[in-house]
Amino acid sequence: MSSDQVTLGSFFANLLAFFGVGGAGNLSGLYQFAAHLWLWVIVLGYLFSLAGLIALVYIMMRLYEVRKREEAYYGTVLIAPESAEVSPRWAHIQALIGSESPSEWREAIIEADIMLDDMLARQGYTGDGVGERLQQVERADLNTLQDAWEAHKVRNQIAHQGSSFDLSQTLASRTVARYEAVFREFGAI
Repeated sequence: MSSDQVTLGSFFANLLAFFGVGGAGNLSGLYQFAAHLWLWVIVLGYLFSLAGLIALVYIMMRLYEVRKREEAYYGTVLIAPESAEVSPRWAHIQALIGSESPSEWREAIIEADIMLDDMLARQGYTGDGVGERLQQVERADLNTLQDAWEAHKVRNQIAHQGSSFDLSQTLASRTVARYEAVFREFGAI
């Protein structure tokens, strides 16, 4: 074997000698080497843990600052109205539609259409009435746009034909349910 070739045994013997462990046959030296190696593993583990803890605290502080800046930039957080509260206007419409009188059903539909007109005006849509305001609404802005149109058509028939329009309780209930779907999407009720 040449002098520049290293065997596995001589490699470990040189490694143990490098760390100051006695002869390769000395077991107490081997245990001492293992204890020193384990001590270094523990020290490095604590150092990495400390670095991780410092990084975590730094990241949390930065995240807190970002949230404060977002809150200042975007303003107050919008909270959905509680579902337990019912609009007095909507409660009146529900009472009208629950009656047995077709004239009260008509009144409920007309009141719901007025409520829709007010809601669209508050949302910034302009026009002389519900029809003109609904024409400005994009389908992407209102999923229940078709319901609003169908309900408004029934209201127009009631307004133009008056008591001669044959309004069944089923049609009246369905029309008010369409208004309700629109109001729920806007968060009005």
